[in-house]
Amino acid sequence: MSEEEMPEDIVRRVLYRDGLMIVIDKPAGLPVHRGPKGGETLTDHLDALRFGLPRAPELAHRLDRETSGCLVLGRHRKALDRLGRLFEGNAIEKIYWAVVEGGPADEQGAIDLALAPRDPDRGWWMKADPAGRPALTRWQVLGRAPGFTWLALEPVTGRTHQLRVHCAAMGFPIIGDAVYGTAPRFGGPDLHLHARSIAVPLYPRREPIRIVAPVPAHMRERLALCGWGETSTPVA
Repeated sequence: MSEEEMPEDIVRRVLYRDGLMIVIDKPAGLPVHRGPKGGETLTDHLDALRFGLPRAPELAHRLDRETSGCLVLGRHRKALDRLGRLFEGNAIEKIYWAVVEGGPADEQGAIDLALAPRDPDRGWWMKADPAGRPALTRWQVLGRAPGFTWLALEPVTGRTHQLRVHCAAMGFPIIGDAVYGTAPRFGGPDLHLHARSIAVPLYPRREPIRIVAPVPAHMRERLALCGWGETSTPVA
């Protein structure tokens, strides 16, 4: 996708919009923030999502470069403050879909492993560490195929790379993970991790706003082998 095409594509990727919040389907491979090496980021194109407001929306949380799916934006400062409190209080339900190598023996469970940086100079690079910050992930098997498993993952906490580290630590790394899994650095499959749905209790006395992101192309083949179908797809 060219830089000229990106703003139009971002508008097409809007899944939900109201006066406070926008939720988009972030494509895999696009970082949300500029890294030390520079390059194009999602924030370069948020001006296309003003929809009449004087300022562009801003990120209420983040997704890894390689992760696709539901990404929440606040449309102004008060909205960002409200969303920030909801994320910090773990009040927002997030469900990710992943395809992992091998898979757990049980059908559902939880991973309770504290996480800490592996290297103080590379704060994004994490490891399971009893002395780290608490991290809890609930998981459920949605389907199986020879050699891999389709999981729904619910990060109760929101630590950096939590789902990737937790799955790898349990012996079933996410397919395409070249940092914590077995994927090659170059030429391997894309990361099979997708922010499938999000439920945001944004308005008092109303039901949470629930948004679902479509399955990305790079995950469709393995998900189909695990039993996923276009016409009957569970959210979690």
